Amino acid sequence: MITAPDHEPGELDLADRQALRRVAGLSTELADVTEVEYRSLRLERVVLIGVWTEGDALAAENSLRELALLAETAGSEVLEGLVQRRSKPDPGTYVGSGKADELREVVEATGADTVICDGELTPGQLRQLEDIVKVKVIDRTALILDIFAQHARSREGKAQVELAQLSYLLPRLRGWGGNLSRQVGGRAAGGVGIGGRGPGETKIELDRRRIRTRMAKLRRQLAGMSTSRDVKRASRRAREVPSVAIAGYTNAGKSSLLNKLTGAGVLVENALFATLDPTVRRAQTPSGRAFTLADTVGFVRHLPHQLVEAFRSTLEEVADADLIVHVVDGSDADPESQIDAVREVLREIDAAEVPELIVINKADVADPLVIARLQRREPHSVVVSARAGTGLEELLQLIERSLPVLDREVRVLLPYDRGDLVTRVHTEGEVVKQEHTADGTLLDARVPLGLAAELAHYLDTPITV
Repeated sequence: MITAPDHEPGELDLADRQALRRVAGLSTELADVTEVEYRSLRLERVVLIGVWTEGDALAAENSLRELALLAETAGSEVLEGLVQRRSKPDPGTYVGSGKADELREVVEATGADTVICDGELTPGQLRQLEDIVKVKVIDRTALILDIFAQHARSREGKAQVELAQLSYLLPRLRGWGGNLSRQVGGRAAGGVGIGGRGPGETKIELDRRRIRTRMAKLRRQLAGMSTSRDVKRASRRAREVPSVAIAGYTNAGKSSLLNKLTGAGVLVENALFATLDPTVRRAQTPSGRAFTLADTVGFVRHLPHQLVEAFRSTLEEVADADLIVHVVDGSDADPESQIDAVREVLREIDAAEVPELIVINKADVADPLVIARLQRREPHSVVVSARAGTGLEELLQLIERSLPVLDREVRVLLPYDRGDLVTRVHTEGEVVKQEHTADGTLLDARVPLGLAAELAHYLDTPITV
């Protein structure tokens, strides 16, 4: 593996600055010619380009490999991957005009129809690079938005993705020739003839206004859709059922873990962003204490801020949780950077202060040395394999110790016609002892403060107040 050159701060090796370094092993082109011809009818053939500005060569190549996985998830065929060493992306063409010409030669040689950049391009960079390479150019943000659009299933998920796409598109509207610069008079739809002359609106202004109108409508719809989730969350809070949110990098195994712990039966797929809609299920600790477990959308490095804003109502499940179960893919080439990327998003949604439990998943295929390294870095962690079912008991025990404490111990004698309260004590609290007497059910239990207040009328002999 090529290591980063030694240089003074702000200086780069001349050979690195002048070279487009190919990243080996990124091509997904098939060997069978007939299948390639079949796939070429429905898949885009792409060349990846990244700018390496900091860190070492391994980190730059890992970032481009992740971009290749994103491209494959979107349904593309990766033909080539290139990385250029620069102090910062070129403000005009992202890679510099000379390197853009070399990129065009690679595109022509491979027969690619799309270039994907490993970063977010400004509207100017997008336009200039497209003019040079002569094929469609998209950036990492547009690629992730496209994957979300493919995977959105629920009405709320589709609305959230559309809002994010429109937020991304609005500053990138641009004219093709004179098409978007025509002015239309206010009184005549066609802008021609008597009464149709005058400044009016250009087509690009009209498109911008329509996009803003659509965005406002989507925000109103999402506000209404979130009401149901808010009501359910408030109901759980009123009953003081602890909530646990499963968060983590995309494809780390969050949905598999939810299925193993609760039997939820949610979609499990070896693909990035397979889960977009949150799923909340009931689970129990080894002692029988109930809590809710919520699966959430996966995070990724440089998650587009448009998505964070659009999915903010969904991500509130994480911010409002009593505990975050942070799932990490122990078999990944760089799991530490995954942890850092997830924590960056948690800070952005105001969830950084929520207690966190690191779950190192995929232990059955991970390198034991990597797992040991992660455990040293993250002392509050547990090693599991959701697929093999190992480590789950220890995980549940750690979750139980990490949940808010039940701060009241009571002894109550509940009449037999108050079976609802008996059920709530079992559901929300922890029953130490239960005895059936002639007068009712005698319970020794630890319960939350709110439930203890409702049980005050039936107290037999309080153990602790």
